[in-house]
Amino acid sequence: MAKLNVQNTEITVISYNDRDYISLTDMANGKQSESRAADIIKNWIRTRYTIEFLGTWEMIHNPNFKVVEFDHFRMHAGLPSFVMSVSEWIEKTNAIGIIVKKGRYGGTYAFKDIAFEFGTAISVTFKLYLIDEFQRLKEEEQKQLGWTAKRELSKINYHIHTDAIKSHLVPEEVTSAQASVIYAEEADVLNVAMFGKTAKQWREANPELKGNIRDYATINELICLSNMENINAVLINDGMPQGERLVRLNQIAIQQMQVLEGNDNRKLLK
Repeated sequence: MAKLNVQNTEITVISYNDRDYISLTDMANGKQSESRAADIIKNWIRTRYTIEFLGTWEMIHNPNFKVVEFDHFRMHAGLPSFVMSVSEWIEKTNAIGIIVKKGRYGGTYAFKDIAFEFGTAISVTFKLYLIDEFQRLKEEEQKQLGWTAKRELSKINYHIHTDAIKSHLVPEEVTSAQASVIYAEEADVLNVAMFGKTAKQWREANPELKGNIRDYATINELICLSNMENINAVLINDGMPQGERLVRLNQIAIQQMQVLEGNDNRKLLK
């Protein structure tokens, strides 16, 4: 669930069947009293244009839509005697574009295309602000998804890598501080192979940035780093010296990034 703020009106957005549905009830409440909101929605859905719009949307997006029932509603829409509720529309036509929820966040919700169309019934200005606010919400969600994906990628082969270091490079009788130095050195083997600099060198070059070098890596770089953690673990298990592993990992980093990004800008370490 998320909230949009459109012209000082708070509008709920929920996820239903992996789709975003915007509260028509909240939209109507923003312009009329709560008691009048249901009437606004009911008056909107009974017009011929709205029925045409809803039916066309359903035929495009809903393979289970009952077209015969839709034709019946379309024939009578707009007549003074024609009365229909959202619940009746859903029940008779098997519509999915509009849903009715009960409980704490109850009300009438519609898929974004339909919600934007309903916005016109309130005002053109309101509709345009609604579209802008919804797009901003989606952009924020994409940023969050990207950040989450990057963090998860960095964890994929982490335990394999640290286990290999613990088993083959950390002597049995060392302090935690001494062991931490060894782990940091091996992390820097990957950093140098990938970025050409250690974590310390990156911090010194970027004092204004928070976090570490990997927080600012691209998705492709993190994919490559994750692969390199696994490969470095294998090389450690095989007993390859650190210097040789660094050269080999750098070659692998260049090769994989060329595949992922389709360029040959990265140079071998000297």
